[in-house]
Amino acid sequence: MTKPFLLAGLAALALVSIPAAAQQSPEAVAEAALTRAPVFDGHNDVPWALRGRVGNVINGFDFVDTTDTAEPDRDPPRGAMHTDIQRLRKGHVGAQFWSVYVPSNDDEDEAVRQTIEQIDVAKRLIARYPKDMMLAANSAELEKAMKAGKIAGMLGMEGGQSIGSSLAVLRQMYDLGARYMTLTHGRNTPWADSATDAPEHDGLTDFGRQVVAEMNRIGMVVDLSHVSPATMKDALAAAKAPVMFSHSGARGVNDHPRNVPDDVLPLVKANGGVVMVVLYAAFLDPDLRAHDLARTGEKARLEAQYLGNPDGAAAALKAWDAAHPAPQTPIAVAADHIDHIRDAIGIDHIGIGGDYDGMDATPVGMEDVTGYPVLFVELARRGYGQADLEKIASGNMLRVLKAVEAYAKVHAGDPPIETPVAKKAED
Repeated sequence: MTKPFLLAGLAALALVSIPAAAQQSPEAVAEAALTRAPVFDGHNDVPWALRGRVGNVINGFDFVDTTDTAEPDRDPPRGAMHTDIQRLRKGHVGAQFWSVYVPSNDDEDEAVRQTIEQIDVAKRLIARYPKDMMLAANSAELEKAMKAGKIAGMLGMEGGQSIGSSLAVLRQMYDLGARYMTLTHGRNTPWADSATDAPEHDGLTDFGRQVVAEMNRIGMVVDLSHVSPATMKDALAAAKAPVMFSHSGARGVNDHPRNVPDDVLPLVKANGGVVMVVLYAAFLDPDLRAHDLARTGEKARLEAQYLGNPDGAAAALKAWDAAHPAPQTPIAVAADHIDHIRDAIGIDHIGIGGDYDGMDATPVGMEDVTGYPVLFVELARRGYGQADLEKIASGNMLRVLKAVEAYAKVHAGDPPIETPVAKKAED
């Protein structure tokens, strides 16, 4: 055999010996994964956007296409929404946890009312588009809707203030459709510490542990995004079913208090839970965090320098901003968080929780919900195979949801946890 023919034969043999997946482009691997397992996203704030933009008056609101919703003349200006039906489909989103968020509020009765209003608007929005969207009560309904080509939806409460420190309200929120609850938001509740507030309870109180136990009993997923590390550890110790972090990053990549510390990650693995990696640039990017901390320090300095002259301080800060533009976050940084979690605890504990319509800065190329495939292409370039990508897209979150439901089914005969209602002077 001559040398050219020998080389050609060896090349053909090498090609045959390479696994089929290795011959596919990253784009093809990502597309195959998202076709088989569309994204089950952990957190989207469309209901809050509807409250802020249109006061929950949506009968004339077009959710098929929201690209014309920018408000440039508003002070401050507001960009267009990140989410609509057309873009969800383009982004390969097959299931979505819709956040029925309300702000942290010392008036817990008001927070309960507002949460019910947000549940109502989310349900009404989904019901307006029956050909495209469906509200699912459980994993079986969710998978059925996804197989039918619909965008399946579940509701998640963001912040324990939404139950008014009442297990009775928690149970009723479940009956209204809430399938996860983030134990805190930006501030502490009377029974749990937040990641972004001064510690009061050193994690969970005894009542907080009862909240976790009752969530497990009824089949509501415990969400540990936004909570302090002490609360994470207390909740993981108390939980009898897998937990989720609906939209958090890895603190080992970006040391932001909203992210999951490295010493908590093994506890998540032992629990069988999932960290759904957020796409908010401020939580992802250490360079952006350094910039933001520098700006915070400069703002404080200027306010002291221009004491009694707020206009002078504002003008000086504006000049600082012009001279120090915020860095742009590449998609690679989001993939770094996924790499970090995989290396620490394995592929079975990673999901995606975008935080769209609840954030103001994303990785470049992921400015709205159409961007998920771009992230999956980046992961495929890094060597993630189709099976791994399918787990990240939706398989891991589905596993967690089914495990939570299975625990609740086994304990369906257990009596509800009871606590006495608060008595008022007139009672």
